[in-house]
Amino acid sequence: MTSSAPSGDLRPIDRLLAIMARLRDPETGCPWDVEQTFATIAPYTVEEAYEVADAIERSDLADLKEELGDLLLQVVFHARMAEEKGAFDFEDVARAINDKMVRRHPHVFGQETYASLADQKAGWEELKAQERESKQREKKGRTASLLDDVPVGLPALTRAVKLSRRAAGVGFVWPSAKEVLEKLHEEVRELEDEVAAGDLEKARQEMGDVLFVVANLARTLDVDPEDALRFTNAKFARRFRYIEQRLAERGKTPDQSDLAEMDALWDEAKVAEKG
Repeated sequence: MTSSAPSGDLRPIDRLLAIMARLRDPETGCPWDVEQTFATIAPYTVEEAYEVADAIERSDLADLKEELGDLLLQVVFHARMAEEKGAFDFEDVARAINDKMVRRHPHVFGQETYASLADQKAGWEELKAQERESKQREKKGRTASLLDDVPVGLPALTRAVKLSRRAAGVGFVWPSAKEVLEKLHEEVRELEDEVAAGDLEKARQEMGDVLFVVANLARTLDVDPEDALRFTNAKFARRFRYIEQRLAERGKTPDQSDLAEMDALWDEAKVAEKG
């Protein structure tokens, strides 16, 4: 038995909430939607956030509208599952972020004033620190840490930047990019030593150290490492497609070529891009 979709006369957000409730109905809903949990949906939430970022990177506003809708669906999905458990609902989610935005902008919604953007950022971090302390008081028996609310589920490079930024905020930071680069060279040398020794486990650890310092360097230079790597990924894919195209013109595929030929075509692609 099927039933019609919630009325289009509803406000769009109310209609979306009603659609999700219908999809999650144990008796008349969609079997796939009904069996989902926070854990099974989480990867889709992360994926949709990346697709939003991709649309922004491509300056595709039509695609951005669609991807933002997909991301909103994820919020509605999680809120619906929480409502079914009696934990909270979509209204609670919206109310919480409303309150947080007002609380964190006392210079807009209150009497606070800041002399500069730097002072405003410092005020923002202070308010966040107060919120962390408040949460920790609710979690008795555990010592609060400056790093407590940096999500473990973030992409590793992004989390590394956030961890180092928190530490930098209390003075645990290299003075300049020069010192970070020196540390990077040191970590690369240690990685080289472990590779030469054939110790793959220690090499894995040293690789992590190298990447963490790279994240620190990105923070120091005010560069988003994920954004920088996405740019390089796109550049690599573009140049490799050039190699494939040129080889096809010669009646070849990459596996019928060799490194020397492909490397020469790579250099061609670089020259073509500069031109």
